[in-house]
Amino acid sequence: MDPRFEEDPDEEPDEPAPAHPDGARGAAAGLIPAVGLPSREWEFSTRVLSVAQVADGTTLVKTLHEAAADGWELASVVDGGDKRVILMRRPKRSARESRRVGFAPPKPG
Repeated sequence: MDPRFEEDPDEEPDEPAPAHPDGARGAAAGLIPAVGLPSREWEFSTRVLSVAQVADGTTLVKTLHEAAADGWELASVVDGGDKRVILMRRPKRSARESRRVGFAPPKPG
């Protein structure tokens, strides 16, 4: 009779598995990481103002106030020579959230 040895799956291996310090998966095992489009957390919008409009003390404030009503916040001001680009951002809304459907509450009367 030929004795056959089977590996016990609960038994720890004698040699430790080689570690991948860079976090990469083993290419030898044929594993290919799934790569998809990154989920974007922010939507961005820009407004172009002249240097005079930024410095006059009212135009920039008015622009930011109007944008804030739609949920935009100031992210950065980019120098464009004689113009300034106002970069604004807001959290990205899901497709479900942007299409709310329902009934209006009853009117008193």
